Amino acid sequence: MSDTGAKKSVGLKSLPDTVSVQTRAVHSGTRRSQYGEVSEAIFMTQGFVYDSAEAAEARFIEAGREEFIYARYGNPTVAMFEDRIAAIEGTEDAFATASGMAAVNGALMSMLRAGDHVVSARALFGSCLYILEEILTRYGVEVTFVDGDDLTQWEAAIIKGKTRAVFFESVSNPTLQVVDIAAVARLAHDAGALVVVDNVFASPLFQDNRKLGVDVVIYSTTKHIDGQGRCLGGVICGTRAFIRKTVEPYLKHTGAAMSPFNAWVMLKGLETLHLRVNAQADTALAIAQGLEGETGVARVLYPHLDSHPQAMLARTQMQKGGTVIAIELEGGRDAAFRFLNALEIITISNNLGDAKSIITHPATTTHQRLPEDQKQHLGITSGLVRLSVGLEDVNDLLRDLKHALGAAHAAN
Repeated sequence: MSDTGAKKSVGLKSLPDTVSVQTRAVHSGTRRSQYGEVSEAIFMTQGFVYDSAEAAEARFIEAGREEFIYARYGNPTVAMFEDRIAAIEGTEDAFATASGMAAVNGALMSMLRAGDHVVSARALFGSCLYILEEILTRYGVEVTFVDGDDLTQWEAAIIKGKTRAVFFESVSNPTLQVVDIAAVARLAHDAGALVVVDNVFASPLFQDNRKLGVDVVIYSTTKHIDGQGRCLGGVICGTRAFIRKTVEPYLKHTGAAMSPFNAWVMLKGLETLHLRVNAQADTALAIAQGLEGETGVARVLYPHLDSHPQAMLARTQMQKGGTVIAIELEGGRDAAFRFLNALEIITISNNLGDAKSIITHPATTTHQRLPEDQKQHLGITSGLVRLSVGLEDVNDLLRDLKHALGAAHAAN
């Protein structure tokens, strides 16, 4: 039987340019072996063989994206994930790392040199602050911190010809402050600086970073993309020149590569990303609305909540408000601890973007190393808790939260 005109079943799968992000999350970057498998293969190997000594020499001189040398440099399963996330994000290329913090470190350390200047929002995850405050400055990089929601501070801090990059979380951890990305990007680009954004809270679904002027997008793929509490991972998305000429040489020699198994888990996570994260964001909005005005609640912070100080900006930048809510309880640390301990469904953990709803007390966990005055400046009070909304029934979650609020308030 002739196979003339049959669809090719092996090699790199291509998609029409017109397909949606949802479709790209299922199919982009797929490479099939000679066996024509449906699910992506896990290439669990540390090395690769060559047909000849001449072939080995040629590959070490210039390996293409379909040629591999060593798993620390690249791997077919990892390459599938990199291509797929780049297709979703709308960037030319991506480099996958062992964790989200490896991605933050890799993006910044690979591009900065002694004497360079970085301007950063001060509302950041604790480990990001450590890289900026302790590591970069140790190697002669000057770092200026600004309040991310104050454009006058950005304008004053960014210096033409000196500032190499600006860095911020598009939605800050844990107080959900929103940065005006397009405005900061214009200031940065006018000064010749790159815009580097940690977009974890907005996820790859809810924000078009390209249109907003972002040059480099970073994700902890542990959140949302895996989203089921299984694996660590990170990724840096940007132009092909930045990824392959700046990021790759640094990361392949310093060893922060994502493992093939973790890349396969992330590929499977991307297939259901649209269903999971949209549902979680819808639930998060309903919970945020449901908790406002409850006894014992001082305030609820959620980007798409009418009461959020930057709600209009958040709705302009983000299609949905994300999966994380910040709740400030009356009564400080004691009330917060009673609240957490009274929860029956929601689990105490410091991760986010998981299928399970999880909650933490930032002042004593993720941001505990910050000086007290800095916590207060950032709004990380002793009564603040951060809730990452999962896939449970919204009514079950609201009952659990309101029960815990009652228990925390009754003990006052």
